[in-house]
Amino acid sequence: MSLAQPVTLQGARVTLVPLSMAHHEDLCEAVRDGELWKLWYTSIASPDLMACDIENRLSLQAAGSMLPFAVLNPTGQAVGMTTYLHIDAANRRLEIGATWYRQAVQRSALNTECKALLLTHAFEALDCIAVELRTHFMNHQSRRGIERLGAKLDGVLRSHQINRHADAPGTLRDTCVYSITAAEWPTVKAHLTHQLGKPRAGAA
Repeated sequence: MSLAQPVTLQGARVTLVPLSMAHHEDLCEAVRDGELWKLWYTSIASPDLMACDIENRLSLQAAGSMLPFAVLNPTGQAVGMTTYLHIDAANRRLEIGATWYRQAVQRSALNTECKALLLTHAFEALDCIAVELRTHFMNHQSRRGIERLGAKLDGVLRSHQINRHADAPGTLRDTCVYSITAAEWPTVKAHLTHQLGKPRAGAA
């Protein structure tokens, strides 16, 4: 199976479906929940730019370097996006990233199940050797979430990118690079299965 072949991933709490312009209105509503585009250490499209972001992701999918998903809640409403990106078919390696969720579902089991679905597909259907996850050094919420998955820090790419966010123009991004390898996947999968099976009262 091609690493960039569109696929639907079904879970108990969430469904990941191939991103399309049909999700535009839901995603505009979702990003307004918490005004996520104002977070200076992330790169999330504002409602005005959401159509351009979707089109850009779809063009990268057509080029074979990205596979974007809309994240649907149990009612079928899109509450965010996530993506396989930097797809390296020759080395059976990809990154899970460009992920965001509306504020109402953050820190819930939804993210854990999304990552479990993406990792299961990557390792068990696509036969990946390793999966990366990257985030801004200052995005402590994201870093904690990645570490809770069982990913290990490979290192920090210092002064990796120029931040063009309106609230922090010209600042430099240090990028934390995490990964999970195929050899580690059985242990990580057992951990995620345990986490998803625990009773939850709202927050994860």
